[in-house]
Formats: sequence, C-alpha cells, structure tokens
Amino acid sequence: MVDHTTTTEPVPAPVAPPGLLLDNKEIPSGDRDWEKSQNDASTDPEKGPTDIAPTTSEKKDQFFVEFDGPNDPDNPKNWTPKRRWAITIAMGLMVFTVTFASSIFSVNLGVVQQKFNVKIVTATLGVALFVLGFVFGPIAFGPMSEVLGRKTPLMFGFALFAIFQIPVALAQNITTVCVGRFLGGFFASAPLAVVGGALADLWDPIPRSYAICVFAAGGFAGPVAGPIAGGFIAESHLGWRWTSWITLIMAGLFGLVGFFVIPETSAARILQIRAARLREETGNEQYHAAADANKLTLDRVVNVYLLRPFIMFAQEPILALVTAYMSFLYGIVYLLFEAFPVSFYEERGWSLGVSQLPFGAFIVGILMGAACIAYSSATNFTRAYRKHGKIIPEERLPPMIIGAIALPAGLFWFAWTSNPNITWVPQVLSVALLGFGCMVPFWQGMSYLIDCYGFYSNSAIAVNTFIRSFAGAFFPLFTHAMYHNLGVPWATSLLAFICVAFIPVPILFYVYGARIRAKSKWAPTA
Repeated sequence: MVDHTTTTEPVPAPVAPPGLLLDNKEIPSGDRDWEKSQNDASTDPEKGPTDIAPTTSEKKDQFFVEFDGPNDPDNPKNWTPKRRWAITIAMGLMVFTVTFASSIFSVNLGVVQQKFNVKIVTATLGVALFVLGFVFGPIAFGPMSEVLGRKTPLMFGFALFAIFQIPVALAQNITTVCVGRFLGGFFASAPLAVVGGALADLWDPIPRSYAICVFAAGGFAGPVAGPIAGGFIAESHLGWRWTSWITLIMAGLFGLVGFFVIPETSAARILQIRAARLREETGNEQYHAAADANKLTLDRVVNVYLLRPFIMFAQEPILALVTAYMSFLYGIVYLLFEAFPVSFYEERGWSLGVSQLPFGAFIVGILMGAACIAYSSATNFTRAYRKHGKIIPEERLPPMIIGAIALPAGLFWFAWTSNPNITWVPQVLSVALLGFGCMVPFWQGMSYLIDCYGFYSNSAIAVNTFIRSFAGAFFPLFTHAMYHNLGVPWATSLLAFICVAFIPVPILFYVYGARIRAKSKWAPTA
C-alpha cells in the first residue's frame, strides 16, 4: 500500500474556501462545521485568511455579525438533508441544460452548411464558439460570485443563456448563429463556475463526494443527450431551428425550478445580508460582516483571477499534467459529436436521429462511472479520511486509474468494430466504455485538484477550465477532416494511442503525489 502521508512537517493550512476541510483536530466534532463557516466568511481570496473574524480567545466586536453557534439555522450546512439534496438536484438540472445546449447544435451542421452556403468547418463554429464561451465566462462570474454570492450570478447568467437561444432560432445568416452561440455559451458558463462552490457551501467532504456525482452526471449526460434529442428534432417537421427553441423551453422550466428552490448558499454572503438587515432594523451602522471588508478591486481581479491561475499552472506539475489529461478527455467528448455521424450516419447509413442513439450507451457508461466514484468515496476515501483525520487527495486516484485504462480500450474496440459489414452491436457496446472512461478520470481529476490545492483550488480550477474549454472548442473543428482522411478505425485508434500515453499520469501521482505536494507552496493540504 502506498503511504500518502509525508514525513516532512506539514505546511499549516490556511483557512479554506469551498473545497477544503479544515484540518483542526482541536475543534470538537460538533463545532467543526460552525468554526469552518466562520473562517470561510473571513477569508480574503487574495491574501488568505484575514483577521476580521474574532476567535473565542479574543475580545469580540459586539457589532461583528457571525453565525450564532454551530446550530445556527441560517448556516447552509445545518439545513435538512432533504432541502440540501433538492438544491443539489436543481443545480444539477441547470448544469445539464447548459451542457445539453452545448452539443445539440451538432446535428444541424449539414443543414446549416446548405442553408447558409458555408463550409462544414464554418458550420462547426456553432458548436465550437458555444464551448469557447466557457473559456471567458468564468472570468466574469468568478468575481461576481465573490461580491454577490452564489444565487445572483447563477440566475443572471442562466437567464441570459436562455435569451440568447432566440437569435439562433431566428437567424437568417451564419454570423447571427455564431454570435448567438458564443454569447449563449458565455452566459451558460455561470452554472459551471458557481455550482461547484455552492456544493461545498452545502456539504461536508464525505457527503459532498456523492453530491458531486449529481454535478458530474449532469455535466456529462447533458452534452451526450443533446445530439440524441437534436437528431430527431432536426429531421422532424419541426426542423433545425427547434433545437434552439427546445433548449429555451428547458432553460425556462429548470430556471424557474432553480429560482424557487435554490437560495443563497454562500456563508459570507448570508452573514453580509444579515448585517445589512440589522443595520436597517436598528439604525446602527456599526453592524458589519467579514464580507463587507473584502472589496473587489482591479488589482485583485488582475492578480487573483487572471494571473495567479497561470502562474500556478507553470509551477505545479500536478496541475499541469492533470489539466492536460482532462483537456484531452473534454476534447474527445466534443469530438465524438462529430465522429458518430461519420460512422453511423454516413458509413452505416442510419437516419440522422437513429445515428445519435448510440450516445444512449455513453449515458449508461456515465451512470456506471458515477456508481464507481460513489463506491470509492464510501470505501477507500472515507476510510483514509477517518484514519488520518483529514482528506488524502491521492485516494481519489484509484478510480481514475481504472478509467484511464478503460478509455483507450473502448476507443480501440469502437475503432475496429466500426466496419459496416460487422453488426452494430459490439460497436455500440463499446460506447458505454467510452462514457465510463471519460467520466471517471475527468471528475476524479477535478476532485483531486480541489483536494490538493485547498484555498487555491479556485485558481487551479480556473486555469483547468480555461484550457479544457479551448480543447472542447477546437477538437470538433478538425474532426471531419481527420475522420474522412484517416477513416474511422485509424482516426479513433490515434485517439486511443494518445490516451495510452496518459495512463501513467494518475499512477504517477498516486505513488508520488504526496511528496510532490510537500514541496509545493500552492498545496496547503500536503
């Protein structure tokens, strides 16, 4: 068994934002969540923990607003499990909707190419630009969530994402399609940027592992379900424009659900609102919360949100290699939306709608992956947490290793059963392995980065999202050329060989990750 603890003196962990459990054994278990909520509310995202929140050993500022002990009903972690699961599922549905929208347009490429008399690569921009919006959206929604909490940027972005389905549905030229899709993707990034932090507001590390499965399933099932629904819509009497109208209807439905079900979950924002209410009720302007002192400045935006993620990427081998691997996985997912029609629609001669049905097997693989992650979290990860009294990030990696092996196996299987003279059954079965192999390494890699970088995990995830979104936008642009020039067997095998080259990544960090983290100034969990 690999020892993931280090013999060197651990770096004292700063007060953590969402994603890191405080390693504070002196706090009684019943008070740990309350103590963490107080500390989270007094954390400066640029400098680390601040001295705003008083400790029990200091004289307290009587006008400083904080939670009333560990059982304060306003603390999101004290809400009933039923309520927290309802919020989690509502957020998962919003994530499902925006990722569904990212891929549903992929079935329209042939129609758009003919209608607007453009090349297939230009038509593919309808998919690529939407995903490109995921690159730039978090730059806006990250600072917004710091100042305004979770709900406002979440609902604001989701509403504008819904609105920008309208110009695409009514477009009379390719420019309108491209602009509408890019802006739709930009605002669709709001749930992707906000929900992860909101789940950390609601759940402790162990149950959060299960909540993340909802987020993960929504994030992966959405883009896979898009082409299935879109294929039948586009070839029906409704036509290609209704792929956008259906997305608008879904956004309206799940947006209303989210508006009424999802409250503000940020502890810092909740206390800030409480302080404002006390000022109004009492007329005493001295009431204040920790968040009132955290001002968003241009300097902070540049140094924290723009520069620090890339500095970390350049200095951290864990972040760089895991991000490279996750970006390739993300690119493969969006590549498959263009590759499946080549194999099933063009070569096997299936109808447009039926040619998208193999994605159903991909969803089966996603569910298998979610079950694998949940099982690992309930067994190995939980045992290690209880044994050491803190999160052991490397315990996220065994499922990632399994998925890293499963993906190239599935790609080779898909490649060499794609001949139209071979029955479709084995090729479709291989798609389930693709779903498993994409889902598990991706989401375990995400959890690993959060566990590794603790307070700095927001910066780690920011650069990860930036780079992998570029991959998701870029891969569809060369898919048609690659699959038509190399053929389905060799084009898919090329992807498989690259996946084989990535297999050592999770193995390397499972064995040496703790030692690497011990030498990092960005990894307080070492």
